[in-house]
Amino acid sequence: MDRRTALGGLTMLAAAAMAGSASAETPLDQEHMHHHGKSNNQALIDSTGNCMNTGEVCLAHCILLLGEGDKSMAECATNVNQMLSICRALHDLAAQQSPYLPAMARIALDTCKACQDACKQHADKHQECKDCMNAGEVCAKECAKIAA
Repeated sequence: MDRRTALGGLTMLAAAAMAGSASAETPLDQEHMHHHGKSNNQALIDSTGNCMNTGEVCLAHCILLLGEGDKSMAECATNVNQMLSICRALHDLAAQQSPYLPAMARIALDTCKACQDACKQHADKHQECKDCMNAGEVCAKECAKIAA
């Protein structure tokens, strides 16, 4: 047997041994390697997600009405758009357990309240605005818990 064949055989043997040891991990080892479960900020993550979902629908509705000439939707569209930007950042920071979360939650609290106020003006006529307003209320409550 020549040197290349011997080295090739040893390389394959090492690769097989490594593959075998990876598959032999116990469930305890796998649990240790991967974190399972919900975040400490799960309620905030959920509320920002819902706020973003309803906000996207509301913004699309506002843009449609603005395109039809309804200028009364401009303030709502502006506030929803700003809320979406802030809630996206808040959502990410909450998921990351970031030390910047309390500061962003204070900003988001103000943004959600402004969005709620703008949507409230149209909530009796447009379900999209009502849904966004309600989601903003829940998100603002969760923000207040973190911002304190």
